[in-house]
Amino acid sequence: MAQIKIIGVVGAGQMGNGIAHVAALAGYDVFLNDISQEKLDMGRALIERNLTRQAARGLIKDDEIAPAMARIVTTTAIADLSSIDLAIEAASEKEDIKRAIFKSLCAIVRPDTILSSNTSSLSITRLGSSTDRPERFIGLHFMNPVPMMKLVEVIRGLATNEETYEAATQVVTAMGKTITNAEDFPAFIVNRVLIPMINEAVYTLYEGVGTVEGIDKAMRLGANHPMGPLELADFIGLDTILSIMQILNEGLADTKYRPCPLLVKYVEAGWLGRKTDRGFYDYRGETPVPTR
Repeated sequence: MAQIKIIGVVGAGQMGNGIAHVAALAGYDVFLNDISQEKLDMGRALIERNLTRQAARGLIKDDEIAPAMARIVTTTAIADLSSIDLAIEAASEKEDIKRAIFKSLCAIVRPDTILSSNTSSLSITRLGSSTDRPERFIGLHFMNPVPMMKLVEVIRGLATNEETYEAATQVVTAMGKTITNAEDFPAFIVNRVLIPMINEAVYTLYEGVGTVEGIDKAMRLGANHPMGPLELADFIGLDTILSIMQILNEGLADTKYRPCPLLVKYVEAGWLGRKTDRGFYDYRGETPVPTR
């Protein structure tokens, strides 16, 4: 079985910096890559803050922070990832962007390097077939926020071989995560259940059944959810919610997956949730205020 020692994470956003965080903490050397130096700088600073927060809560030891940070190298040059044993792509949930990344990686990494995607909804088989090594391609869907969430969905494409699966699951386990295996169907398990629920909550708002606060309160107190569905949508990003609903709608050809028109309108307005300071709540003041 392939021995994984060096991991390349492509994409320094919310998911990418979280994956780099847990990989470095688990003892792996990490190359964190992004086209934006600003995102790399912000990602590295966030990793250090989150490690410090974990230490303050007693989840890790203080003397683990500096070694973990020392294992992370940030770079805007994809060529710097030539020595990696495992690539984890964590870019935007757009297939053309992901395909372009894998094309670049295939040109510079070793033939035995494993490629993986953190996609939350796209076909692993289709992404893998666009590379020169579909048998060494796998889906590793981490949950957000990565340092806190225990689950990783592992998805094998049609061509993924057993050695790749074993090597990838060994890495995930070393990161302290729990694995669930999902078949390669649109949105896998978690988002196949979660995202349509959020879309239905948006329909409930759209049809006037409840207010933003009323819907969230109902699901927190009536279903014991830690966050209301509209609050959670803002946390995930409304553009991501819409993208996954579109993939479900197209991939499964069922009208029950039709994105709510109100969700589409918010995305068109650029009100994507916390990352833009406005979504179903407005976050620009001291406390969030419903926008509808």
